[in-house]
Amino acid sequence: MPKVVISDTSTLILFHKIEELDLLNKIYGDLITTPEIAEEYGEELPEWIQIESVKDKKYQEFVATQVDLGEASAIALAKEFDDVLLLLDDLKARKLASLLNLKITGALGIIHKAKKDGYIEKVKPLIERLLLTNFRISEKIIEEILFLNNEYDK
Repeated sequence: MPKVVISDTSTLILFHKIEELDLLNKIYGDLITTPEIAEEYGEELPEWIQIESVKDKKYQEFVATQVDLGEASAIALAKEFDDVLLLLDDLKARKLASLLNLKITGALGIIHKAKKDGYIEKVKPLIERLLLTNFRISEKIIEEILFLNNEYDK
């Protein structure tokens, strides 16, 4: 497991909406986020999420020309660490993070890991709750996750 796990706003919001924020702590331990993300999140963060500012603000500003400020801060902060995992769902931000050789996972990857690590029994109920939010993902990807977890019933 990576030494450092950095979360973007969307991951925090999604897991808060489905009442599974503590699942992030169970899987990854302490997380790091940025002041920009903490502000976007708009709720009090649990004590296991530390807030850390990006040191290279010019780099963050440059990244912010490609993605929104929260995502830019997460990506810029991730580049300041060697062994890091970035929790990120926005497609444009994921593409940029991949180009920058950052390890990423999103909501479905987190749910898959939660089952693999034994924190949940089934992925389908969490995916169903995710789909009740503004989370958008293709049916094909959902089917792949269900298949990987032996929960595909077509």
